[in-house]
Amino acid sequence: MNGRRGARAAVALWITLAIVVWNVTFDRIIVEAGRAYIRAARASVAGGSYLRVEDWMGGAIADGVWAASALSVLILTVGLVAIRAATRRDRQDH
Repeated sequence: MNGRRGARAAVALWITLAIVVWNVTFDRIIVEAGRAYIRAARASVAGGSYLRVEDWMGGAIADGVWAASALSVLILTVGLVAIRAATRRDRQDH
């Protein structure tokens, strides 16, 4: 595999990793918020009141988007910087 094709493949893999991490992170935050809502809703039934899921999940969605995006940008930045350094080193060696 020549240097250009290798670099393109590496970029594609880092992008794929960033997308997968975004999805896993977002999903985990939403699942945990849903579980917290269910626990709180069960506890509130005894008091005769009810909780609205919208009140709980709106913040979780925003938190999930921010956390997942920040982590994915970090991963993508590290990957692209590493690829850039490797391709520069490869050019210097030839």
